[in-house]
Amino acid sequence: MSPGAADDPGVETPGTRPAFSSLLEDSAEDLYESAPCGYLSTLMDGTIAKINATLLGWLGLSREEVVGRKRFSDLLTVGGRLYHETHFAPLLRMQGHLGGVALEMRTAAGPRLPVLVTSTLKRGSDGEPLLIRTTVFDATDRRVYEQELLRARRAADEAREQAEADRAQLREALAVLQRSLLPAALPDLPGVETAGYYHTASPMELGGDFYDLFPVDDTRTAFFLGDVCGKGPQAAALTSLTRYTLRAAMIQDADPVDDLSVLNRALMERYTGDDPRFCTAVAGVFERAGDTLRVRLASGGHPPALVLRSGGTAEYLRTRGGMLVGVLPTAQFTEVSTVLRPGDTLLLYTDGLTEARVGPGRRLYGYEALLAFAAARAPVGSRALVDALTGLLRDFGDGLDDDTALLAIGVPATP
Repeated sequence: MSPGAADDPGVETPGTRPAFSSLLEDSAEDLYESAPCGYLSTLMDGTIAKINATLLGWLGLSREEVVGRKRFSDLLTVGGRLYHETHFAPLLRMQGHLGGVALEMRTAAGPRLPVLVTSTLKRGSDGEPLLIRTTVFDATDRRVYEQELLRARRAADEAREQAEADRAQLREALAVLQRSLLPAALPDLPGVETAGYYHTASPMELGGDFYDLFPVDDTRTAFFLGDVCGKGPQAAALTSLTRYTLRAAMIQDADPVDDLSVLNRALMERYTGDDPRFCTAVAGVFERAGDTLRVRLASGGHPPALVLRSGGTAEYLRTRGGMLVGVLPTAQFTEVSTVLRPGDTLLLYTDGLTEARVGPGRRLYGYEALLAFAAARAPVGSRALVDALTGLLRDFGDGLDDDTALLAIGVPATP
């Protein structure tokens, strides 16, 4: 053996593995015929002049059936043929190359074969097109993947649509339930202007704020406003119990302190052990006396009522000593009185208003800002005041993360 022969991969020697060169394709023609993709060449009118064995095998056709007898468009489905004639062929003639076009070919056995087609014009020395060379890739796996992806996307869209429908249905149900915890409308009272408003921070959560106003007899009218702890169904149940207990108590005995005591006992009896529940509330009664309203009210841990005077001032009614309702069996409540004259307005509100976050530092809106807001608008009627506060709540945007109830009672200014 000559020196170095064993190291030459192109030389075969006894007892050695086949030479590297023998692993190469036998010829360029074999490479063309057995390529992992389809090849065909067509004349400019589309007549097939040459086609490889790979593509013939995919289609289940013989060379004699195809070469010189069929055009490339004849191998396509009806839709593919239309697209080829109206788009593919004209673009190819203009551009000279077109790649990655998805088409479908007909097979002898019947099933359609999804393919990706790339075609290039071969030109002569004078620049005139001579024939079209086309490469065809089997896109069956890709089509299956695309269909699975499409089904998954369609299923995801349907799931999103169903989820949105469910949310809309839930929002509607929650809105109906929320409205059931509030008076449908406030009564018309001679010589008295009233207005109420409820702002829902989230349409997907039941709030715990409440208010009501109703005549007790021919001369007196009772009212209350409050906020229960928590949110959701449990808060709604507590709100319902609180509202109807207070209403029944005030119809029976319109004494604000006694009425809050009745509510306190009801909550202590209903919510005991590991599930304590409580609320803040302000309850009151007013009586018409000439052109004034004599108001008595008591607070159970609730933010102080605000009075806007006809002279252009505003002040809080301090109800010192008022405890949370439903926490202690011996809770104490203190009564406070005031007189509303023509042009005066009494405002009750829940802490969603004063605890809104405002400004770059997200600071609490607070009682001082509310007092200044009210004083800047005094004197103002009940409806105008509630409208102004509604706009303020809207301006808070996402800084308002708690429900807010408003109830205003006033004596219209004398013309």
